[in-house]
Amino acid sequence: MTVLDSSIPRFHLAMPVDDLDAARRFYGEVLGLEQGRSAQTWVDWNLHGHQFVTHLAPERPQTVHNPVDGHAVPVPHFGLVLTVPEFHRLAERLHAAGSEFVIEPYVRFEGQQGEQWTMFFLDPAGNALEFKAFADDSQIFAT
Repeated sequence: MTVLDSSIPRFHLAMPVDDLDAARRFYGEVLGLEQGRSAQTWVDWNLHGHQFVTHLAPERPQTVHNPVDGHAVPVPHFGLVLTVPEFHRLAERLHAAGSEFVIEPYVRFEGQQGEQWTMFFLDPAGNALEFKAFADDSQIFAT
């Protein structure tokens, strides 16, 4: 189980899904998240110490895309900033599970301030996720 330093606030994020069993397989088995409390219409997940909740909601809003570094980035999306080794382990895990990427893992802004590995994929309900890793973690909020 991953737990954050208690001096850093943890976020809580609730996302709509149209199939809780598919969410359990994806978040629990593919991404390897620990499941917490649950009910008939929701499941809590430990997302590296953050509380992430999948809520049964068959009706979902439409996704839009914004151009970033020559790619159509899905909005809204969520994810985590990982270390570079964690990023590559997750990418390998997703490839091994046969996951399809919206944007394959690649280096964005290579050789520039804010250089980062990034990848986008969808959960079974169509929620967009982005996981990234900065070459220099101190540049996460660089301008």
